[in-house]
Amino acid sequence: MPNNPPGGLGHVPVAVYSCAPSSAALRESEERGRYYADARHWHVAGVWSDSDPALPLAERPGWQAVTAALSAGMIRGVVVSGAAHVASDAAQFAALGVLLRDRGGFLADASNGTPARRTPGQARRRRDLADAASGWFGQTDTHDEGTS
Repeated sequence: MPNNPPGGLGHVPVAVYSCAPSSAALRESEERGRYYADARHWHVAGVWSDSDPALPLAERPGWQAVTAALSAGMIRGVVVSGAAHVASDAAQFAALGVLLRDRGGFLADASNGTPARRTPGQARRRRDLADAASGWFGQTDTHDEGTS
């Protein structure tokens, strides 16, 4: 199964994961993760969270559920609203990304922003390319070979 990179667009099942001590912070984090996934047309297959950031990542029940979903093929990636939800520093976040990539998934940090808006022409071109690749042509205009 091909692996779409975190910056790519496509219908990829992902999990949104958060770890924060307050329910308000968890809700905000989930919203940011969902927004990030939706902007890339990724399907949010599940949302998991933990409320104790002091607990090591491997011991958090929500994170264990995320890794089980990845192992089962239920998700292809994990979206977090910030690296601090899963790592204490950039090196640890990068190492976790490598670990998930080795398991066939990816890790995306939603604090990096959203993709640039596409113009209507770009969106139409992408749709036309997808239609052509699938063998379906949705054009309603007919073109006579003899006229022009």
